[in-house]
Amino acid sequence: MKADLVPLIIGGLVFLASLISLKLGLSVAIIEVLVGAIAGNAGLQPESWMTYVAGFGGILLTFLAGAEIDTRLLREKSKESFLIGILSFALPFLGIFLYTRFVAGWGVQAALIAGTALSTTSLAVVYSVLVETGLAKTEIGKLIMASTFVTDMGTALALSILFVKPNLYTLIFISVSLNIIYFADKLSHRIFANSLLQNKVIEPEIKYVFLLLLAFMYFANLGEGHAVLPAFLLGLIMSPHFKESSRSHVVKHRLRTVSYAFITPLFFIVGGMKISFALILSALGLFAILFGLKILLKFLGVFFLAKKYIPKGTVYTTLLMSTGLTFGTISSLFGLNSGYITQVQYSVLIGVVIASAVIPTFIAQRWFSPKHDEDLVETNGETV
Repeated sequence: MKADLVPLIIGGLVFLASLISLKLGLSVAIIEVLVGAIAGNAGLQPESWMTYVAGFGGILLTFLAGAEIDTRLLREKSKESFLIGILSFALPFLGIFLYTRFVAGWGVQAALIAGTALSTTSLAVVYSVLVETGLAKTEIGKLIMASTFVTDMGTALALSILFVKPNLYTLIFISVSLNIIYFADKLSHRIFANSLLQNKVIEPEIKYVFLLLLAFMYFANLGEGHAVLPAFLLGLIMSPHFKESSRSHVVKHRLRTVSYAFITPLFFIVGGMKISFALILSALGLFAILFGLKILLKFLGVFFLAKKYIPKGTVYTTLLMSTGLTFGTISSLFGLNSGYITQVQYSVLIGVVIASAVIPTFIAQRWFSPKHDEDLVETNGETV
């Protein structure tokens, strides 16, 4: 196949995935991974530049996820969101690690990748569902979002700390990342509020964000680390800047539009192209066990706390917190590219990630969606 035909086919797949997503009412990311898997199993392979852009797409998604967090609610509901979020991460992480290491016989690093990939909650899926159902502005929706942030922060920390290979460049990466985050927090409002930069067709504000994320990627590769955590923190730190004015809100909307038009679809499609259906079928029993373990351990970590703090949306909250997609895909792809997991292990993990994005979401929306009452969250025994 000629090289210039591959981008054309990928472009067609991106458009097709959008149409299928709208028709079925499922997250477009799920469809993109699936069509990428079909294309990959049919023999299509990405070009090298696509692999790099796909990696950037994963970092960009991480930044956008952090930027969606309501920092005010995170402070107000810190106890509830922390308890739900940390157990939602810790129990699946430990349980999956122990099973894959001592029962399935995976190596330590492979088992750590499995625990990291299947401990996640998909902020992309959760956010999309809450917006589509009108729950994003309710207390229950905001608390679920805040808890999801805590879970994904645990995942980002695990991916960044467990697989770092310390050297001099690692210290440089950490130092540069901290400085970028600090100065972005102090100076970003000058970029977004600068009248010389506003309403320009060249979109300097978006290019500014891209530059910061590309810097993370460069120094992360130099230090043999991963840019997930600093990108996530940068999004969190900059989230108030996106709410300072109507102009900042427009910048955030345009950034999301640019990202979802081509960059992030490339991340999911290229990730899907590395899935082997034959390998999943060859390990179907392991696939079923890991999926069951993830859902069970998520329920153990979330259900009882949700029953205490969100009594009118307990099962709904638990099911949404059981979803996984973006960080699960990022973790699995990182493990494969770094040589920590095999193609079989990668395919099984991605299969579980996709299944956990679709099945709990469908059940939650179909049978357990809470009413849009004002009294959906209960704190310290008092309805708020």
